[in-house]
Amino acid sequence: MPDFTTFKEQINFAQHEAMKQDDAMLSFGLGIDDPKGIFGTTSGLAEQFGSDRVFDMPTAENAMTGIGIGAALSGSRVLMSHQRMDFFLLAMDQLVNNAAKWHYMFNGEMKVPLTVRVIVGRGWGQGPTHAQNLQSWFAHVPGLKVVVPSTTDAVASQLYDAIMDDNPVLFIEHRWLHEQTCKPEQVVAIDSAPEPVRVHRQGDSCTIIANSYMLVESLVAADYLATKGIHVDVLETVHLDPDNWTSIYQSVNKTGRAIICDSAHKHFSVAAELSSSVTEHCFSSLKLPPMRLALPNYPEPTSYFLTQSYYQNAKNIVSNVANALGVRVEIDEDFQTSQHHDIPGAWFKGPF
Repeated sequence: MPDFTTFKEQINFAQHEAMKQDDAMLSFGLGIDDPKGIFGTTSGLAEQFGSDRVFDMPTAENAMTGIGIGAALSGSRVLMSHQRMDFFLLAMDQLVNNAAKWHYMFNGEMKVPLTVRVIVGRGWGQGPTHAQNLQSWFAHVPGLKVVVPSTTDAVASQLYDAIMDDNPVLFIEHRWLHEQTCKPEQVVAIDSAPEPVRVHRQGDSCTIIANSYMLVESLVAADYLATKGIHVDVLETVHLDPDNWTSIYQSVNKTGRAIICDSAHKHFSVAAELSSSVTEHCFSSLKLPPMRLALPNYPEPTSYFLTQSYYQNAKNIVSNVANALGVRVEIDEDFQTSQHHDIPGAWFKGPF
């Protein structure tokens, strides 16, 4: 047995298991059967299950989404993969006005077993139209379930559960996570019911809430703070559904402080919804208003130099926790999130 497994391998495993489980399931998308297999996440699918069930699509996001919705309405379980969220925006009408509404409009009698993998990311000059994190758009629409995976140990069970859902699910992957590793024995059983909120660190000083790649930065910050004697809760929002956030409110009621880390823009974001919900549910316990660490309200620059102050990282999280506590935390010179600001840190592997 290998010493470790990667995030992309677990995504690949979940798809294989789902295809075995449902003989009528279809899987398609741009580049799904290419030699690189969408960052390695779809490698071997076409070879094992054949071109009738796993196939490439032309560059026509709206059309392929319509085909996927139609196939799902006709009884096929469908997994559709889009390599960039930015291009998937061409399919918003199909997704929002058809897939999301069908179950409600037909009084729960119609199913749309469609899962859409959309990949996000940033760095290396991706620029304004190739690096957007728009999860709040989809989470805003009733009828769409939005899942944001963050860790290798749980991503297979999260994707498998999404595929087996009888209603549409957006599964949003950050490509910097694809090479993230864990030990095989740490992997959650694929048929386990995924936790909507996961607790990764525990403490009583502050609550940090994050998901996707920002969870990685949050965990690095939490471990660094622990060396300074400051212990924090770190919670991961897997499902972007406030009905599942009870454990977040319990944590904030305990610590009295909340720092919310989002990979998207600060305004009208998931971070904004979390801030509002935390304030409504935990107002009497809050020692200061919730803080949001997210992107500024302008598009991502392409220039390496213009993006230097654009993103939040572990250093920013450490500084904000210190400010929230009213203490001084010296940041050691050797504590850095990365040699370069537009690639993951030295502790982390990722495709560039």
